Amino acid sequence: MKKRKILLSVALATLFTLVPLSACGSQTPPKTDGEVSASDETTLSPENGFNSDTGGSDAVISPPESSEESSEDLTPTPKKEYDRYVRCTGNNVNLRSGAGTNYNAVGTAEKDTTYQVLGEYNGWYKTQYKNSVVYISSKYVKEFSLEKSENDEVEEVLAVGYKLIGTKYVFGATRLHDGKGNFLYGFKATKFDCSSFTQYAFYYGADVLLNTTTRTQVKQGTFVKRNDLARGDCIYFTNAERKHLTGVERIGHVAIYLGEGYILHTASDFARIEKISSARWENYVETRRFV
Repeated sequence: MKKRKILLSVALATLFTLVPLSACGSQTPPKTDGEVSASDETTLSPENGFNSDTGGSDAVISPPESSEESSEDLTPTPKKEYDRYVRCTGNNVNLRSGAGTNYNAVGTAEKDTTYQVLGEYNGWYKTQYKNSVVYISSKYVKEFSLEKSENDEVEEVLAVGYKLIGTKYVFGATRLHDGKGNFLYGFKATKFDCSSFTQYAFYYGADVLLNTTTRTQVKQGTFVKRNDLARGDCIYFTNAERKHLTGVERIGHVAIYLGEGYILHTASDFARIEKISSARWENYVETRRFV
């Protein structure tokens, strides 16, 4: 009888050894020390007291990286944009109403006069002159470029000014407005002096009200150090007639800075783009920023 019980125990032990666990239903085998189930892994965190240095059930699941940090790392660097210009290399070069010699000449370009490029067609550059679109042959110009401002208002101001290139300089020309936005009788967009030129460009380009003279405009806006000059800033100079005076009374001219030493202004003859001469730099007084 005792022997029979022993044989029965052996048989039962053998049976359980041969039957796979899956055959016993959905029962999950117990975990041994140091073993973690898949469902438990998602609940592990430093807050629950797990320590990655001890191993086993103390293993830490690192949190995912912040999506904000990832997006910052992937942000592309803004691409620089440039404005194209052409500088005339000949004298009395025709500015024509169309891209070809069969079109009427509507003006002439002197040597070193500079224009913004609006386009290029079959060897002709499209630009602006006296509030009109004109074309100049690529045979008589040299192209260069200046970096644009990231401030759209600056570029709008310059776009207004480019249209006025070639317009006549007239000292004391009637202003667009009185400095407060009230339009003045007798104004014509065919003649400007330096301060009426900047007043017009900033009004239509950025809705900024500049005063009527260089000596009152220089009191507006924000002061800018000479080393911090930026595209769109207004530079104020003295001149031979005012150099002996003091304070704002010294100021007799203003120009809009384009970058790399170039300015957009009108002085003595007509509105133009040109590089600041050493003589003009000697008359530098102050820079103001309006946009």
